[in-house]
Formats: sequence, structure tokens, C-alpha cells
Amino acid sequence: MHAGLDPAAPGEPLLAGPVLAAPYHLPGPADAAPYAYARDANPTWTRLEAAIGALEGAETVAFASGMAAMSAVLLERLAPGDVLVACADGYPGVRYLVDEHLTARGVDVRLVPTATDAFAGAAEGATLVWLETPANPGLEVADIAAVAAAAHAAGALVAVDNTLATPLGQRPLDLGADFSMLSATKTLGGHSDLLLGAVSVRDAGLAEGLRRWRTRAGAIPGPFEAWLLHRSLATLELRLERQSDNALAVARFLQGRLDDVRHPGLDGHPGASAAARQMRRFGPLVGFSLPSAEQAQAFLGALELVAEATSFGGVHSTAERRGRWGTDAVPEGFIRFSAGCEDAPDLLDDVERALEASI
Repeated sequence: MHAGLDPAAPGEPLLAGPVLAAPYHLPGPADAAPYAYARDANPTWTRLEAAIGALEGAETVAFASGMAAMSAVLLERLAPGDVLVACADGYPGVRYLVDEHLTARGVDVRLVPTATDAFAGAAEGATLVWLETPANPGLEVADIAAVAAAAHAAGALVAVDNTLATPLGQRPLDLGADFSMLSATKTLGGHSDLLLGAVSVRDAGLAEGLRRWRTRAGAIPGPFEAWLLHRSLATLELRLERQSDNALAVARFLQGRLDDVRHPGLDGHPGASAAARQMRRFGPLVGFSLPSAEQAQAFLGALELVAEATSFGGVHSTAERRGRWGTDAVPEGFIRFSAGCEDAPDLLDDVERALEASI
């Protein structure tokens, strides 16, 4: 709640407002002031980066979106002849970059399923290992510490997409990762009203490379969005606790009624032991399959509290049939359900009514 805030001063707001400026007053030498031009730095970013950095125990660089943050790691670090090991079943943005940019520039890419042994087995000769755990949308889990140990032994750096769990759910850098990446659009921001991303590191050289990429590529966050995210961090722990509890309640309710229910907190979920070791909160997502696309759409149409929408992590529950995008290897009736902060009995009643209307 207090991360990144300036010391309290009489007559000043608790959280200073966004700084809207392109150039700043800069008399004399180029380094005469900490701020010169808004593509390089902004006081609102500085406060936000200090706040996220406090949660990560690291140095944080903010970006215009989660995709911009991901691109800063993958495109800045990988050159022709390098080897990337990446998850085949996580956020499809990784595969977009692989197909449209990385292979074209001569990067050797090994896509593997999200499983500890798969990452460790593919790490030999790698330059960078990129994993997302829990993976989106199937919620597969890998042991970050074990993957990091194997990757480092092979001479590779490790990046973790921690969008779902956030630093309050798990801290990848504590588990051995070199980069912890977030799409702040989702659980971190939590109100479905902004696009932002962030990458945290504990190596000054890596941080400098990320900042240089941000300036050169222009992947800069807007100050108002940065301010909104900093404001939202004050309720992150409250939201994450409520959303995680609601998601697990929905998963347990569905587990006795459907064959394919996915949540890292369920007994028997693949990778559940790794999740239990490394995660404090599992996040808002539940995955489950109905027998057909038609029944999945009927379920979504019967929901009253839950909006049919993409993305996840907001205070309002949302759900969607992921097969409509054609980007994920999931059954046609697979639903990604993002639990919000509604009253749990109301949410379960809504799910039960919609389930009865669809099957």
C-alpha cells in the first residue's frame, strides 16, 4: 500500500498526480536534471517502478503493455545464432514473436510444453529460457527453481511471465529467474481499464538493456496509465486474495460435475506440487471444458454476473471460450474463467444456473 509513495508532507496528496510533459526544463549540460525528455523518463514512471520493484525485490522497468515488456526481453536479448527455449502452451504473444520475428532473424527456437522436465531437457545450448507458470490458458505449472537451476547450468538466462500470480503470488527472481515479466493490464492493475507491462531484474546491466530498448523502440507507458496502476497496487493483496479464493471455490464446485477442470490448487492438477512449493496465491483463473462449443456458448450466454470478455484479472468476473481465437491447443468447449471479487455464494449460484442451462 505504501510502495513507491513519497514521504508524507503537509498539504500534499498521498499519491502525487501524473506528470504530463514531453520536454522538461533542462538548462546547461544534458545530465543537469534527472528528467529531460519523456521518452527517456517520467516522474510518474519512477514512482510506479519503485513500487513494483519493492514487491519484486528488484529493479523494475515499466512498458506500454505486457506485449511491449515481453518484446523488450526477447528482441533485445536474442541475436542470430542464439537459442530460445519457450513454452508452446502459454500466452500466444510469444509464438507471434517467434513466427514473425525471431526465426526470421536466425534465432533457433525450441517450443516445449509447460513441464519442469521439458524445459530442463531442452536447456542445453540455450541462450534464454522463457516460461509462463501457471501457463495461460491451460494452467500448467512448472517448478521455476528447478528450471532455473538447469538453465543456468547450461549457461542460459531465465525469464518468467508472472502475469497470473503477480509478485504477491510468487516471486520468480527469488526462485532463480533472471527476468520477471508482468502484463499489468491483468491482475496487477485489476480494473480492466489500462494497458501496461513491466519487467523486473536484479542485474544492473539487464536493467540498462531494457531501458535502452524502451527508449529506442518507443515502448513507453503513458503517465496517466502509470498513475492508475500505482493507485491500483494499494488493493492488490485484497483483490488477489478474494479472486484466488473465488477461483478455487469455482474449481472445486466444477470438479465434481465436469471431467476437465484445471486449477493449480486442485489435488491431481499437473504440477500442483511445484505450485504448492512456489506460490502463495494461485490467481483468478480456472479452466474447464464443456462437451462442445455450442454448450460452452450456451453456458456463457446464461451467466448473469459474469461478462463474456477476453483478458483476465479484473475485479469483475469474466469468461470466454478460448477456441474462438484459434490460438490455443484447447478443446472447442474450453472456457477460461477469471474470478473477480464478487460475493462467492452469488458467483457460485450464477455458475450453477448457467451450467444447468447448458448441459
